[in-house]
Amino acid sequence: MMIGRRTRSSIAIAATALTASLVLTACGGSSSAQSADGKLKVVASFYPMEYLAQQIGKDHVAVTDLTAAGVEPHDLELTAKQVATVQKSDAIIYLKGLQPTVDQAVGQSSAKYKIDATAASPLVDHHLDEGTEADGHQHDGPAGDPHIWLDPTRYAAIAKSVGDGFAKADPAHADDYRKNTDDLVGRLTTLDQEFRDGLKDAKSRTFVTSHAAFGYLADHYGLTQVAINGVDPESEPTPARLADVQKAAKDNGVTTIFFETLVSPKLADTVAKDLGLKTAVLDPLEGVKDPGKDDYLSVMKQNLANLQTALGATPAATGTTPTATGTPTS
Repeated sequence: MMIGRRTRSSIAIAATALTASLVLTACGGSSSAQSADGKLKVVASFYPMEYLAQQIGKDHVAVTDLTAAGVEPHDLELTAKQVATVQKSDAIIYLKGLQPTVDQAVGQSSAKYKIDATAASPLVDHHLDEGTEADGHQHDGPAGDPHIWLDPTRYAAIAKSVGDGFAKADPAHADDYRKNTDDLVGRLTTLDQEFRDGLKDAKSRTFVTSHAAFGYLADHYGLTQVAINGVDPESEPTPARLADVQKAAKDNGVTTIFFETLVSPKLADTVAKDLGLKTAVLDPLEGVKDPGKDDYLSVMKQNLANLQTALGATPAATGTTPTATGTPTS
């Protein structure tokens, strides 16, 4: 069996922490109230947390995302410089359990405001690794499905906790943070209604995806997720799991096998070819390749359009065109 990403990350944590401690000793470990330009220094662990920080903080914050654009966040191993940035931040937004190196850096940080997304939206166990090589093996991952941001209502709850945290960390701009939070929550509420309206007449309620990232979305909108891989998008499905996926696809009239943007589509392509189905993107929004072009709301609306096409639902009036990347294979 391959050494999993979390095993590799655990090995790297000790070395990173040791190097970081030397850096912090040299540069000092104290955290100033604000950056030189007067902005609140915020560290976000990966894109969904960065988006909240930017939307709520706007001009009052300087945000550092520990996970570069287009990088799969499960793979993150912090450099000593990044650990030092975490140590000197004013506020940290992260999802406990998803990235072990981030958790350790947060634990060592003297930042007063540490905003854990799971405190606002507790994780649910969707049994994501059943039927994969990871099934039955202990790992350092979160105690539940970490993909809470894919349910807009849960994401809104996290947004409120970020707004409260910023208001406490920077009272001078508390009113702005609260207004920005209300604006974002309003947009997420609208998005939630678009999903409800857009999927209510779907002919099928089952979708197949390469990565078990959509359990919260499926639960919230009355859908059934059938996943080839578990919580780790690079885990390997067992032959029995592949057989179950193929049976579920046939029994439920599935037309499309979904894959994501940051991981190879090879497995999804193989399953689609075996079944003579199409492939399309269902983006788990763990990272955005081009943040200047796409953001959380635009990608989620694209996900809705692609789900509507795959499930035979009437397209919602969102102005988004479905995108498919494959054709039926005989």
